[in-house]
Amino acid sequence: MAGYNVRSGKADDFIDHQEILDTLEYADAHKNDIKLIEEILHKARPVWKGKLLDCKGLDHREASLLLACEDPGINKRIVELAKEIKRAFYGNRIVLFAPLYLSNYCVNGCLYCPYHMKNKTIPRKKLTQEEIRAEVIALQDMGHKRLAIEAGEDPVNNPIEYILDSIRTIYSVHHKNGDIRRVNVNIAATTVDEYRMLKDAGIGTYILFQETYHREGYETLHPTGPKSDYSWHTEAMDRAMEAGIDDVGLGVLFGLDKYRYEFAGLLMHAEHLEAVHGVGPHTISFPRVKPADDIDPDEFDNGISDEIFEKIIACARIAVPYTGMIISTRESEEVRRMALNMGISQISGGSRTSVGGYTSKERPHDTEQFDVSDRRSLDEVVGWLIRDGFIPSFCTACYRAGRTGDRFMSLCKSGQIQNCCHPNALMTLEEYLEDYASPETKIVGTAMIERELLSIPDEKVREMTREHLAEIKAGRRDFRF
Repeated sequence: MAGYNVRSGKADDFIDHQEILDTLEYADAHKNDIKLIEEILHKARPVWKGKLLDCKGLDHREASLLLACEDPGINKRIVELAKEIKRAFYGNRIVLFAPLYLSNYCVNGCLYCPYHMKNKTIPRKKLTQEEIRAEVIALQDMGHKRLAIEAGEDPVNNPIEYILDSIRTIYSVHHKNGDIRRVNVNIAATTVDEYRMLKDAGIGTYILFQETYHREGYETLHPTGPKSDYSWHTEAMDRAMEAGIDDVGLGVLFGLDKYRYEFAGLLMHAEHLEAVHGVGPHTISFPRVKPADDIDPDEFDNGISDEIFEKIIACARIAVPYTGMIISTRESEEVRRMALNMGISQISGGSRTSVGGYTSKERPHDTEQFDVSDRRSLDEVVGWLIRDGFIPSFCTACYRAGRTGDRFMSLCKSGQIQNCCHPNALMTLEEYLEDYASPETKIVGTAMIERELLSIPDEKVREMTREHLAEIKAGRRDFRF
């Protein structure tokens, strides 16, 4: 074996098994070294250097040491630092999105997913373009502007042409004041040529969960199908970025393997993308194994408690300060509230994880990919965020203005987000309040916008935002900085 090489294009080099084992051994050996841990925490604090907000983040060994630490006082400081970093780069904004399941046809044999090929109890369904239009209208009527499309891997039923047609359909639907302004894509690993097609179709972020970075465990969990090729799957983000997709999203499915191994592997993957492509992942998602048709989470013996889950999110926020972090409706309201404070910057709302779920009056369960724990409507989620002091944001401005990849990171590091993302969030919230909100949500949302206007630093931007808010009330839409 070549050994650990962060710049290598080979999966077994940049996710080197021995390096992870050495990292975990290092963390165990030093987890009571309070002086060393304090130095790491000091290094990770955000500081202004001239006009730039600098936050060094942590490498996988440093972050793994924090995760292993059991000292209550240090753990409290880890949480406080995560909150400080979250406020520095993302303020109190939370971006909202919804998944849209196009098809549950799949040729893979993944043991943790009900879409696996051998499952004969789940009805198979693939949306037509007209059905996709209907789903998009239903999502627009809820108030959504950003979707993440999902489809099983099946070259016959879900070829790249079907995905591209679906993206075109989604962007074409203009219903009342509704528009989907950003389509993120979560589909199977593919070729550079097909990633170029996705780029040309105008996708936002390409998302692909690793599931587990432990090669042996990965191959056990993926016994059949194209996804069984660990290297092809793990190297997918390099092919996507080679094809020109600036924004990619990583994630593991916590509960499949040991969480400390997965955490180290996840950060090593982020470091690899930064080293090779000059920019790390745009987002990292934090799903846990949940019940679903033909799937019992208790069969996987690596489940993690809410307390450990909280610490994973906090340590990740410290390690990758500029990266968006996502939690879905897999988690309960209580867990999501905790996660928002620890570092999460994007959540789904009003989600349905079944194919064709949004046009059904009652929530269908027969084609769900996983059980949804937070079943509140989007309006209930928006009102909850506002009452908890967060700004629900439907903003898609950076993607549409070309501020992706390293350009987004430059904006983040310059501290200009308060003069850009903050007013954009307020304007998209105003759109939601005017077009979709319940009377109760509109009252609390209007009060929040008035308060939050005062925190826009640049006076000129603040006044322009006031003007745009008035224009939104008068019927105009889609302003952005």
